[in-house]
Amino acid sequence: MSAAYCIVGGGISGLVAAYRLRMAAGPHADITLLDPADRLGGVLRTERVGGQSLDVGAEAFVARRPEMPALLAELGLAGRQIGTTGVRPLIYSGARLHPLPQGTLQGIPAQASSVLGLVDDATVARILDERTRPFSWRPGADPAVAELVGDRFGQQVVQRSVDPLLTGVYAGSAATIGLRSAVPTLAAALDRGARNLTEAVRDALGPPVTGPVFGALDGGYTVLLEELQRRAGVRWAQVAAVRVDRGTRGWEVLDDEGNRWRADGVVLAVPAPGLPRLIEHVAPRTAAAARRIRVASAAVVALALPGGTPLPQQSGVLVASGERLNAKAVTLTSRKWGRRGNVELLRLSFGRYGDDLARSTGDEDLLAWSMRDLQTLFGIAVEPVDCHVHRWIDAMPQYGPGHADLIAELRAGLPPTLVVAGGYLDGIGVPACVGTATRAATALVNSGVAR
Repeated sequence: MSAAYCIVGGGISGLVAAYRLRMAAGPHADITLLDPADRLGGVLRTERVGGQSLDVGAEAFVARRPEMPALLAELGLAGRQIGTTGVRPLIYSGARLHPLPQGTLQGIPAQASSVLGLVDDATVARILDERTRPFSWRPGADPAVAELVGDRFGQQVVQRSVDPLLTGVYAGSAATIGLRSAVPTLAAALDRGARNLTEAVRDALGPPVTGPVFGALDGGYTVLLEELQRRAGVRWAQVAAVRVDRGTRGWEVLDDEGNRWRADGVVLAVPAPGLPRLIEHVAPRTAAAARRIRVASAAVVALALPGGTPLPQQSGVLVASGERLNAKAVTLTSRKWGRRGNVELLRLSFGRYGDDLARSTGDEDLLAWSMRDLQTLFGIAVEPVDCHVHRWIDAMPQYGPGHADLIAELRAGLPPTLVVAGGYLDGIGVPACVGTATRAATALVNSGVAR
């Protein structure tokens, strides 16, 4: 009898898990994917803006990580991978635009000269004498980034250099993100016995990286999503799963229309907030751990401005905390990836951990804020040719202090043949999601379900 699988959640994690299971279990396996959305992909979503394909969710992946290039090659899509043009972002701090500091690790400087002009003279002096001050570190510690960096280098470094980068990645801040999640190489350098933070940052930086840091897909992520769906050969049930029960053999997934889907193995590829209600009766320890993962919401305003609008030759702007802008970041898409068509494409991102902006602000207000912020940043005031607003509610997990231990606890509470995948586990980026999905599918295969 062929194996039967249920995958709950049709984002990149669910689709990669489905594809991996199909490759392992063969053409006769029954693979059902439950997701009530209007299209598959989760926070990967490509829209037409100004006549061009534009990703309005996750926008890029770290090209140095192996997961995405390997998956694209496996799917015959390697030729669709594109890199950035090489232009760099700016930081908006003190109501001024500054170059993104070089010689930093997630904004943490290896030397005071990296942040000259971005911080005041007292902060520069504090960085310079950091090596002379007593320092202690407990191997394995995982403080919030702001706790360590603020103590050693001062709050201006946190607010003006570190926060803009972490807000861009997590929609959080240095105060909400743990050191081991944000900068694992720095934590490792400290564990190895670095005598101070300056030495640890220099040790963790390593040699300069050549080639584009980020990659994307020509045509947007929809190219990957459609190919994964085709190769996986799933039955897509456009319903919401409400509960996972033990069956007479394996599992039964109950949906919101009252149907029960039998499965030998289940992949739960839903965001952390959706996990407890599905499994608290069969995996209470896992449900309790999932409830401790905090999340943020974000909104993306995608704009097409008239061709020739005088935008700077930069990839975008990251906004320091405490600035009088509504947006937390601006991506100058046409500058970052190269111009397509006779429009200038850009994205403005709104919403940080702890605020309700993405959930409660109307489209018209978001658009008005976007135009006002563009005028503040670049002095431009033009009517967009086209626009698109998209909201990502509770979609950005916060990798707080102790996150790895929390996830170990979450995974340890799962019974065999019930596995998890998603952006809240081992990294928020697309490559990490591909990794968790592969790990989940492999666990089911190794349990004997796929045989």
